[in-house]
Amino acid sequence: MPELSLFAAFLVGFSGGVHCVGMCGGIVTALSLQAGRRQPVALQLAYNLGRIASYTTAGALVGLIGSVAFLSDTLYPVQQALYLLAQVMLILLGLYLAGLNQAVLVLERWGGRLWTRLQPLFGRLLPVQSLPQALAAGALWGWLPCGLVYSVLVAALASGSAVDGAALMLAFGLGTLPNLLAMGWLAGRLKRLAQDRRVKLAAGMVVAGFGFWGLAMWFGIGR
Repeated sequence: MPELSLFAAFLVGFSGGVHCVGMCGGIVTALSLQAGRRQPVALQLAYNLGRIASYTTAGALVGLIGSVAFLSDTLYPVQQALYLLAQVMLILLGLYLAGLNQAVLVLERWGGRLWTRLQPLFGRLLPVQSLPQALAAGALWGWLPCGLVYSVLVAALASGSAVDGAALMLAFGLGTLPNLLAMGWLAGRLKRLAQDRRVKLAAGMVVAGFGFWGLAMWFGIGR
């Protein structure tokens, strides 16, 4: 898988920090401040390790499903459709990160039903007192409906490989890590950086550029 794809996934995770904090802020607060005291760093890391593990697992699953399209030449049109869909999603993600379009957020509605089933399980784990509990809570947190997550999952589906799909989602998860870990003393600085219009526009255009580049390759431009 091209390194640019991994870099794009990481950039989506990092540049979407404002969205991540908005979506996950309540959960981060609930996990960080329990019984009136701040949770230790080890538990914070365990929460996010569980969350990223869920992203990686989901990427492996959809990549495995997508690999079916690569088993036979008769499924070549499906391969092409998945490739084109992934490039379009990259473009839409880039426009969202640049603050120019919010179409990807429609995808969040799709995961609502799953989260309503998992949310009670998440609540039972609170208050978290141990690392295994923190890992379990983080793993459930990873299935919170998120348009950014679902958009990168489309690229994982088009990768046609469980390993590549997992790698894409791992890169995305690592990109979200700084913002969610830094909701404490560094939150203000990172939030200002992520909200800077120039930073958002530049990051969004880079991500969208990957999508346009992929479409150009598909149409044979630049070969």
